[in-house]
Amino acid sequence: MKKSRTGNLSAILSLIITGLYFSIFVFFCIFYFNSLYWQYLILSSIGLFLISFIILRYALEKFIAEKIRPIYKTIFNLKAPKGKENKQPEMSGDISSVNQQVIKWAEDKKEEIEELKKLELYRREFLGNVSHELKTPIFNIQGYVLTLLDGGLDDPGINREYLLRTEKSINRMINIVEDLEEISKLESGEQHLVLTRFDIAAQVKEVFEFLEMNSAKRNIKFRFDKHYEKAIYVNADKEKIRQVLTNLLENSLKYGNENGNTKVSFFDMDENILIEVTDDGIGVSQQDIPRLFERFYRTDKGRSREQGGTGLGLAIVKHIIEAHRQTINVRSTIGVGTTFAFTLKKG
Repeated sequence: MKKSRTGNLSAILSLIITGLYFSIFVFFCIFYFNSLYWQYLILSSIGLFLISFIILRYALEKFIAEKIRPIYKTIFNLKAPKGKENKQPEMSGDISSVNQQVIKWAEDKKEEIEELKKLELYRREFLGNVSHELKTPIFNIQGYVLTLLDGGLDDPGINREYLLRTEKSINRMINIVEDLEEISKLESGEQHLVLTRFDIAAQVKEVFEFLEMNSAKRNIKFRFDKHYEKAIYVNADKEKIRQVLTNLLENSLKYGNENGNTKVSFFDMDENILIEVTDDGIGVSQQDIPRLFERFYRTDKGRSREQGGTGLGLAIVKHIIEAHRQTINVRSTIGVGTTFAFTLKKG
C-alpha cells in the first residue's frame, strides 16, 4: 500500500500508544531497578518500542484500510457501466477523502434521479398526448358508424357524408402512426439518409408551389427575402429536407396572420448554409419556445387541432436536422412573428 494520509493517521496512533507504553515502562524501571540494570532495560525497551511501533502501525493500517476499502469498491463499481465491474482501486486517501467521494457520488446520483423524474414526467405526458390524439378520431369513427347502423345507412345523403368523415378520421390516425414510426426510426438510426448535392433554393420554390392552394386559402404569400441569381447547393437528403421545408411552411400557415407573408432566406456560413423561414404571425411566448420541438406540444391546442396536423411536425423536423448533424433553433416575439433557422452542409 502506498504511503498516504491513512498511513499517517495510523502512524500517529501507533506513536501515541507505544509512546505511552514506553513512558510507563521507563517510569517503572527508574523506581524499581538499579542504575546498571536500568540502562540495560532502557536499551532493550527501545528495541521493543520500535518493534511494537511497527507491529501496531501495521495493525492499525490494516484495520482502517479494511474498513475503508469496501466503500471505495462500492463507489467505483456503482460508477462502472451496467453489467461490468471496475477493478478495485488503490486506496489513496483518508476517511475524509472517502467521505468527499461519497458526497460527490451522492450528488451525481441525485442529478440522475432528477433527470429520470423529468423523463418519467415527459413519458406520462407523451402517453397522455398519444392517447388523446388517437382517442379523438376513434370516437369520431365510433359515432359515425353508430349513426349509420341506427338507420343512416339507408339514407344516401347521410351514409356518404358519414363515410367520408370516417375516412378522414382514419387518415388522421394513419398519419399519427406513420409520423411516430418515422420519429422512432430517426431516433434509433434505422432511417438512413441518402445524401445528394442539390439546389436548396429550387427545392424551396417547389414547396412554395406545392402549398400554393393552402396559402391562398389564408391569403398568405410565400416569398424569398431577395432574388437569388445563382443556385445554392447543399449536401443533404433531398426528400427529408423537402419534408422539413414543408412542415415549417405549413406551420407558418397555421400560426400566421391572414394577408400575411412567409419568407425564406439563405446565408453563407463558410462550411454550411443557414436557411431561415420567417412569418409575421401571432408569435410564440418565451416559455413555450423550449418545448416547441416536443412531440404533440401545441402552443394553441384548440386552433392547431382545428387546422389539422398530427402535432409531430416540428419534432420530425428537429430529428431530421439532427440526423444531418446540424442544428435548428427558433426565435419569436408575440405579435411580431417567428423564425425557424437551420443549417445544412454546403454542397
